[in-house]
Amino acid sequence: MNKVKIELPATCIIDEEVEFGENVIIRPNTIISGKCKIGNNVTIGPNTEIVNSTIGNNTKVIHSLVCNSTIGENVSVGPYAHLRDKAIIGNNIRIGNFVEIKNSTIEKDTKISHLSYIGDSELGENVNIGAGVITANYDGKNKNKTIIGANSFIGSNSTLIAPIIIENDSLVAAGSTLTDDVPSQTLAIARSYQVNKKRKK
Repeated sequence: MNKVKIELPATCIIDEEVEFGENVIIRPNTIISGKCKIGNNVTIGPNTEIVNSTIGNNTKVIHSLVCNSTIGENVSVGPYAHLRDKAIIGNNIRIGNFVEIKNSTIEKDTKISHLSYIGDSELGENVNIGAGVITANYDGKNKNKTIIGANSFIGSNSTLIAPIIIENDSLVAAGSTLTDDVPSQTLAIARSYQVNKKRKK
């Protein structure tokens, strides 16, 4: 190990084949197993597991699980994120609390900050995913793909039912459930109108 600081070593498990860069901090209750490569100036933990994955320079992964995935540089993951099954995370990305990413490619400068599931998807550069967004990738038989173009904004509590394409520079209104593709530079709204009725006493 080259300039690796392990806080509370008795609480950590690290396989011999793990490769470390410089100035790495391993915080308590961390497990790093399998063929992992950890870059420079990386912080992992506390309470984190990394399995068969690559972590780029200047990245932090806290209170999270990363399996069979690749994370780029200047990325923040967690707390309580789950990256698995060939999640490929680009540079300068925020993966926030209670976010699951499975078999998806996320390009640079994208933010997925809260309570979302991104599965079998491709997200372009500078995409903003609101809280509670779901890519509904499984139809009961097949896994289907969601594609979200660059500079798009997906409003909170939206469901994107795959297969579906949201083209570049588009906006999906909060609370929408989409089943059709969205053209570039479009605002998509798919929700019923609000109705207020007097309560009976």
